[in-house]
Amino acid sequence: MIFSQTVEYALRAVVLLADVQREAKTTQQIATMARIPPDYLSKILQNLRRAEIVSSRRGVNGGFVLQRPASEITLLEVVNAIDPIERIRTCPLKLKSHGSNLCELHRRLDQSIASVERTLATGTIAELLTTPSPSHPLLERTK
Repeated sequence: MIFSQTVEYALRAVVLLADVQREAKTTQQIATMARIPPDYLSKILQNLRRAEIVSSRRGVNGGFVLQRPASEITLLEVVNAIDPIERIRTCPLKLKSHGSNLCELHRRLDQSIASVERTLATGTIAELLTTPSPSHPLLERTK
């Protein structure tokens, strides 16, 4: 898998918060609705808060909300908040003769990483919810 389970969980949580818009959701509510283990989700939400993607509210109607509109949050931001994408800048084998002149193998791998990075950077959380599709994120398809 290209992305870790943690990244998948973070994306699910952010999509859920975008879908409910300004309605705060508790960690338990997000965990249940997005099918994420609650203890694991707490750590993810801390990272998303540090990255200023979500914020928390205290009190009776407290919980987590998106800090900005979903149309301003890219998929890449969420991914990088959890498990940053690393480009190949120098020879992973530390061969002195290669340095920053990547061999064909590592150059192509880096090009693939760059392509994924571009795709994620141009896609927003809002687009995941508004692009016509036969299925809606996190919801079981009903006939």
